[in-house]
Amino acid sequence: MIMLRKYLNGILLFLSFMGVHKSVIAQHQGTSLFNDHWQFAKQDEITSYEEAMASITSWREISLPHDWSVEGPFSNEWASGTGFLPGGIGWYKKTFAIEEYDPSRQYTVYFDGVYKNSEVWINGHHLGKRPNGFIAFYYDLTPYLKAEENQLVVKADHREFADSRYYTGSGIYRNVYLLSQPEQHVQPWGVFFTSPNITDKQADVKVQVAIQNEAAYTSSVQVMAKLLDANGNTVGEQAMESFLPAGNTNHETLSFSINDPMRWSPDHPYLYDLEVSIHKDGEQIDSWKDRVGLRTFRFDAQEGFFLNGENTLLKGICIHHDAGALGAAVPKAVWAQRLATLKKLGCNAIRMSHYPHQDYLYDLCDEMGFLVQDEAFDEWEVGKNKWIEGWNVGTPGNDGSYGAFAEWGQQDVKDMVLRSRNHPAIIMWSVGNEIDYPNDPYSHPVLDEGRNPQIYGKGYQEENPPASRLGELAASLVSAVKSVDTSRPVTAALAGVTMSNHTRYPDALDIVGYNYQEYRYEEDHKAYPNRVIYGSENGDALQAWKAVTDLPFISSQFLWTGFDFLGEARPWPTRSSGAGIIDLAGYPKPDYYFRKSLWNDEPMVYLAIAEEEENIHRRRGLVEIWQGIEGETKWVACYANVEEVELFLNGQSHGKKAITYNAKEMPGWEVEYTSGELKAIAYQNGKEVATYTLHTPGDVDHLEVSTAEGEVNPLNGEKIVIMDIWLSDKAGNLVPRADQQVNLELEGGELLGLESGDLRSHEDYKGTYRKTFNGRLKAYVRIPKAAKNVRVVVRSDGLNAVERAL
Repeated sequence: MIMLRKYLNGILLFLSFMGVHKSVIAQHQGTSLFNDHWQFAKQDEITSYEEAMASITSWREISLPHDWSVEGPFSNEWASGTGFLPGGIGWYKKTFAIEEYDPSRQYTVYFDGVYKNSEVWINGHHLGKRPNGFIAFYYDLTPYLKAEENQLVVKADHREFADSRYYTGSGIYRNVYLLSQPEQHVQPWGVFFTSPNITDKQADVKVQVAIQNEAAYTSSVQVMAKLLDANGNTVGEQAMESFLPAGNTNHETLSFSINDPMRWSPDHPYLYDLEVSIHKDGEQIDSWKDRVGLRTFRFDAQEGFFLNGENTLLKGICIHHDAGALGAAVPKAVWAQRLATLKKLGCNAIRMSHYPHQDYLYDLCDEMGFLVQDEAFDEWEVGKNKWIEGWNVGTPGNDGSYGAFAEWGQQDVKDMVLRSRNHPAIIMWSVGNEIDYPNDPYSHPVLDEGRNPQIYGKGYQEENPPASRLGELAASLVSAVKSVDTSRPVTAALAGVTMSNHTRYPDALDIVGYNYQEYRYEEDHKAYPNRVIYGSENGDALQAWKAVTDLPFISSQFLWTGFDFLGEARPWPTRSSGAGIIDLAGYPKPDYYFRKSLWNDEPMVYLAIAEEEENIHRRRGLVEIWQGIEGETKWVACYANVEEVELFLNGQSHGKKAITYNAKEMPGWEVEYTSGELKAIAYQNGKEVATYTLHTPGDVDHLEVSTAEGEVNPLNGEKIVIMDIWLSDKAGNLVPRADQQVNLELEGGELLGLESGDLRSHEDYKGTYRKTFNGRLKAYVRIPKAAKNVRVVVRSDGLNAVERAL
């Protein structure tokens, strides 16, 4: 059986084991998904609502989420920072009628994110504008609704296409919901669950509830909070009367204790169901539900991070929100598969860089067991450099989100926290990433001296804004976070620690993240013994991990990055970043297995081939294929977490190697190439504990197709099918070096995209064909609830077609 099939089967089994197919959506009673039957028009020259409604005649039917930028085309007229993809202005409209419309009820439209500068109208009435494209927001529709037909219109203005250092996407690229509630109801984001005291025998629970009364009269209601275990049994509850002033909000706190609490952790992500309900005259009129977890954690300046009383290392990765062909409109099922790949790695923590991500991604982290740093901004009041021609190439631009910061910054960070504060996975809020990047834009005289590994320009630049401003702004953002949540520390990821140490910036934070500053850990720990220092963004060097394992006060590494991502690209024709240990299609690279050998205790061994011996030690240019010219020298690299490994070529031993890593040498063998089977056997205490095999592939003989179904969305009945397609020889081996075009014919579903993982491909991401890369291709298919007899045919020239029912 080929290694690719083993990997795919392992992911499917893992997904089933983790139970990620069970859908859990934090929602109010009366919540519906509002994603279907939208119309879209991209009209870069039309800026006003009146003109759009009068002159746009060509609309196309779409379903949300929708990202128009990823539709392309790729072109070097755009910016490398955002993946050489276009921006512009997009208009969306939806005509709808509300079933059983009741004018006494409250109707709210909720957007999980619209990139960017969104404006919303209902029946011609302007509801508001939200500049930040990553923040969730909602509007009251009630005063303007009609009993029959209504029209909702959304404008997204992304004309500043080079406004980011990474791919943002464009449009309504996340879910939209419609909430229908009675006049007395739980506010959106109005429930806050905490567990201030937890022991083995008992946990104290506190539930804060904001109850809104939209009626013109005072009202008395009963509010109830109930906690249920995984079997649906009530383990604790409390009810109380609440007096609601007319047209106002009342805040109540319900407290109770539960016995024998089950703690949430990455190894055992146990979740309870929390139900909050409002009752009037003995009848339930509104309810809210979510899944919550019980856990304690703390950061210690001397000893690192403790979860549920146990000292724990955070084995983390940073992620962006896109997934190649899908752009920023990534279905939950795709992230579930991606997180399963990280779980198999041994990863237990995720940094949501550098903005709040899709709502369901936090649900998955709760369910699958990932500790999370949630992050608000990549810039504050002044813009950073945005690369146009290529990363660190040419003259940068300075468009960005900073223009709205003065007015919206504190509201944005508060809304980030309010939306997600009930997730047990989240252990810290970050108010910014690399805001202190030296001279980009802030500067300080200390840049004329000392070590500054990350710096734009040379030395102190007096004309730039002073670094002293960092402390003032950080303090205001920290205060905004703590106004809505004091249960977690507030942090930021610092790039220019040398400079920031001369400001109030670090002191404004509860814990201080260091980006690529491992060399400063020990000296700063001595200089600031009460400062909690952790690695917030790190390279993949062995020494960077040893800085965590060798220093007890350092608790984490957040690797840059988990996955390749669109944008932050080198010069054209490259249009995506290859920084990930997993490619755009979700397939692990050789460095994934190096990290697995460091982070995972389950015995493993892995082989990769280098063209030159020094690449074994530099861990660069490695490939997963045993293929070459007979008699040529090959260097075989080995990653393992065992005592020793023996290498066999066609059954002949090439000796055992002790598995030791250091900065100058990595385990490996020099082998004279001959085709056949290359096999590694791993030993621990003299016993065989793991194997890994590479076979020389033959000619392409046929297509292999594997499918994985995501959960059925309970709000609209649709599901996502993920298809892995690869070129195979007669023996079932992947053939990586014979790439050819693959075509998909789909009946009854929607092809969301095809992804090969090729960072330089400019093929149409919305087309029905794509060339394989390293012999592989991934397809994403959306199947609506009403779809019947969905079938797909996969074709490639010279090979038999593969037909599947989906």
